[in-house]
Amino acid sequence: MEVNGTLIWYYNICKREVWLMYRNIVPDQSDENIDYGRFMHEQTYKRNKKEVAFGNVKFDVILDTKEKLVIGETKKTSRYSEASKWQLMYYLKVLKDAGIDAEGVLLYPEEKKRTEVKLDEEGLRELETMGNNIISIAERDVPPKVVKCKFCAKCGYNEYCYS
Repeated sequence: MEVNGTLIWYYNICKREVWLMYRNIVPDQSDENIDYGRFMHEQTYKRNKKEVAFGNVKFDVILDTKEKLVIGETKKTSRYSEASKWQLMYYLKVLKDAGIDAEGVLLYPEEKKRTEVKLDEEGLRELETMGNNIISIAERDVPPKVVKCKFCAKCGYNEYCYS
């Protein structure tokens, strides 16, 4: 099993989502939050290189800078900032493992907010733990039980979990 940035993001939101995503059980694609996220991704940062694939990850945007490589992850809201930070740190780890030194920035265009993200040794250790936990969750025969949290109301899996 290969861990990726999306699984890291879901791991920091809901462990049940990790299990569902790993099994390619996709969230409700007609959910207005998912539609809006796609639209925002397509319409923001048009001058920058977008959707750059590198190994098993895709960077939303590479920001123009002469001094260093900066990858950006565009998000609709900072409401999921912790999960977004870990997803971006995972991308930085993938680059680091390939010998590429980079920095990251979380971009919240609607909020006109940017948050810099740097990968350090503590982050590397935590990502290792997350990766092991994700594999453990994904290998279960049944999904983790529903744990209601503040993110459930706007989740694309809401019907799956609460029907």
